[in-house]
Amino acid sequence: MPESYVKRILNARIYDLVVETPIDEAVQLSSRIGNKVLLKREDLQPVFSFKLRGAYNKMLTLSEEQLAKGVVAASAGNHAQGLAMSAKKMGVKATIVMPNTTPQIKVNAVKARGAKVMLRGDTYDDASDYAQKLVVEKGMTYIHPFDDPDVIAGQGTIAMEILRQVSGPLDAVFIPVGGGGLCAGMAAYIKYVRPDVRVVAVEPDDAACLKAALDAGRRVRLKHVGIFADGTAVAQIGKETFRVLKDTVDEVVTVSADEISAAIKDIFDDTRSICEPSGALGVAGLKKYVESNGVQGQTLVAIDSGANINFDRLRYISERTEIGEKREAILAVTIPEQPGSFKKFCAALSKRNITEFNYRMGDPSQAHIFVGVQVMSDEDRFQLVSDLKCKGYPLVDMTDNEIAKLHIRHMVGGRAEEATDEVVYRFEFPERPGALMQFLDKLGGRWNISMFHYRNHGAAYGRVLAGLQVSAGERKKVAAFLDELGYTWVDETDNPAYQVFLN
Repeated sequence: MPESYVKRILNARIYDLVVETPIDEAVQLSSRIGNKVLLKREDLQPVFSFKLRGAYNKMLTLSEEQLAKGVVAASAGNHAQGLAMSAKKMGVKATIVMPNTTPQIKVNAVKARGAKVMLRGDTYDDASDYAQKLVVEKGMTYIHPFDDPDVIAGQGTIAMEILRQVSGPLDAVFIPVGGGGLCAGMAAYIKYVRPDVRVVAVEPDDAACLKAALDAGRRVRLKHVGIFADGTAVAQIGKETFRVLKDTVDEVVTVSADEISAAIKDIFDDTRSICEPSGALGVAGLKKYVESNGVQGQTLVAIDSGANINFDRLRYISERTEIGEKREAILAVTIPEQPGSFKKFCAALSKRNITEFNYRMGDPSQAHIFVGVQVMSDEDRFQLVSDLKCKGYPLVDMTDNEIAKLHIRHMVGGRAEEATDEVVYRFEFPERPGALMQFLDKLGGRWNISMFHYRNHGAAYGRVLAGLQVSAGERKKVAAFLDELGYTWVDETDNPAYQVFLN
C-alpha cells in the first residue's frame, strides 16, 4: 500500500509554487531535553502552512473540463488559503465556503488570494453541506482538505524532503493529525523508504480522532471536539487516511492545550516565529514522548505545520504557557482573615515567586485566595502542596482545573448573597453576530442569569461561564434547554473553583 503513495509523491510537480522548506535545529530546546530537535519549517510556505502542497497537487490532476467549471472547498483555515493560491496560479475560479464564525482575518486572507468567499452556517459541517450543493448544482469540483489520495500525496512531499535533508541518524518524526492527510502522506513515504524511523502522530487530547479509531479498530466520530487547536479540530479521521495510518503509524501521543501553548513558546524562543496551536503539536508531542520514554541523545524531527494565528489569541496562549511548562501552580488557599496572614503565607512558600494573587474579603474569619506560584516541575508542585498542608493551610490544587484557568482567575471576589439556587454551566458560544441574543431569546424569562463571564480567544467559539437561578425541581429542564440550544456544555456547579471563590 505505501508503494502507490511513494510513486504519487515522487511524481508531484508542485515546486513551481510550493517552497522546499528548511529544517532548523531548535538549539535551546535540544539542550534542555538532551536530544537533537529539528523543526521542519512549513510555516515558511507562501500561505504559512503545509496545506498548499496538497491543494496544488490535487489541482494539477484535474482535467481542463473540471478546471473550466471551477473548484470549491469548505474550510475556515489553511486549506482555504492553499486552494485559493493554487487556483490563482492556474487561472481557475475558486469558491471557498466558510462558516459565519470564521474570524475576519481569515476571510480577508482568502479573498486577497483571489477566491470567492461564501459564508454559510455556524460550523464546518454546515459549510461543507453547502459546498456539496454547489458541486451538484454547478458541476464544480470539490477539493477535500485531507481525505483524497492526491492531497495526501502532496502533503507527503514533506517526508521526501526530510529524508533528503537529514543525511545522518534520524530516530523519530512527530506529525500533527487532524483529518490525517499530512500524517498519512508522510508515514507512507517514511515507512517505505526508512522503515527504521519511528512515526509518531500527535493529536490534541480533546480532538484525538485517530487514537479513538486505532483503539476501536475502526473510524469513530467524537461526540465533542475541542477548539483550541482549531486546525486539527476534526471529529472523525478520514476514510482513506485511516486506511493508510493504521498500518504506518507507530504510536499516537496526545497533548493538552497547556502543553501546546508551552510548545509555541519553545518554537518562538528558538526561531523567533509564532506558530498556530496546531502548528506546535509536533513539538508538544516530541517533548511528551521524550519525557515519557526517557529518551536521550536521539535525533527527532517535529513538523512546524503552520503559522496562521490571530494576534489576539496570544494573550490566552501566554497565560497557559507557564502551566504547560510545569513552571506554575494554581492554588486555592484558605488563610485566616487577620492582619499579617498574607505575609506569613508568603514566608511559607520558601522563597518561591508569586505569579498571581487574587483576593476579596468575603468572610470575617477566613480568606480564600487564588494564587499562582512559580515551581520547577510537577514534582516540585506536589511538594509545595504537601508542605503547605503540613503547615496547616487548607488548599485545593487547581492547576488542572479548566474553569479556574479560563474564568475564575478573572472573577475572584464576585460573590452575591442574593444568588440562591444557583447552578453553573460552562459552554462554547459561536463567534458570530446575534449568538448572544439567540441564547437570551431562547432563555426567555424562565431563569434569571446570576453570573456571566465570556472570553474571546480569537477562535470560532468563545468560552462562557454562566450561572442561572434554578430550583431543584427544574434542573432537568435546564439540561434539556441547553441540549436544544445546540452548544457544547458542562455542568460546573460542583467544581471546587466555583465553590471556593464564587458560591
